[in-house]
Amino acid sequence: MNNISIIGLPYDEKSTYLQGAAEAPPLIRQWLRSGVSNSFTEAGLNIDVDFVEDRGDFDIADYFDIEKLLLKELALDRRVLCWGGDHSVSYPILRAYSKFFTDLNVLVIDAHPDLYDKFEGDPYSHACPFARVMDEKLVARLVEVGIRSINPHQRNQAKKYGVEIIEMKDYKISKIPEIEGPLYLSIDMDGVDPAYAPGVSHQEAGGLSSREVIRIIQNIKAPLIGADIVEYNPQMDVNGITCALAGKLTQEVLAKMLG
Repeated sequence: MNNISIIGLPYDEKSTYLQGAAEAPPLIRQWLRSGVSNSFTEAGLNIDVDFVEDRGDFDIADYFDIEKLLLKELALDRRVLCWGGDHSVSYPILRAYSKFFTDLNVLVIDAHPDLYDKFEGDPYSHACPFARVMDEKLVARLVEVGIRSINPHQRNQAKKYGVEIIEMKDYKISKIPEIEGPLYLSIDMDGVDPAYAPGVSHQEAGGLSSREVIRIIQNIKAPLIGADIVEYNPQMDVNGITCALAGKLTQEVLAKMLG
């Protein structure tokens, strides 16, 4: 079993509507350590163990410093869970992972496909990470779940790249394909309905419930070798609801990584 690093990436310079996601990592950490809950997952696994190391929050001077940081962790044979930050961080993370895993699969939970070729002139916007991932052929398979804000350009991009999209209007958990081989999970908190996660920059009604997202995580059968939880914006939160959910999802993701 590999050791696991938790890394905070307080980076939201690629956000296009509201900033604030850079404030998320220390608050998620605070929730996990607060005693409001305990360190046991729903399956009874204690995640407060010696082989889960919180490496703290890293200052990101340059966008591609994220890739360098992940390369150092992966070279130590560690699995990594990252707290963002905006969703742009997934691209440099996956650039690093692609150097260690040649047949990498990615499952994304999100309201948006993030497949723009460019957004507001920036090819590295948080609206573009998976276009860059697919341009560079970093992964073998990309499955996106919970999508409910998609335009013709992104539909064409999905077709071009062979991205498997399960739109929210068609969602059933049975529609998520069984993925084999190493899996990376990317959770954008706006994939959850804002009734359960109001603390996001782009609130899209009609999304997944907290329980549906937890069930998706618990149903993962492939080896989970990395994950990120991104786009929690504390400035938009209500009574810490979204923070608590990000903490809960962290516990369930860690359980899968430890398993």
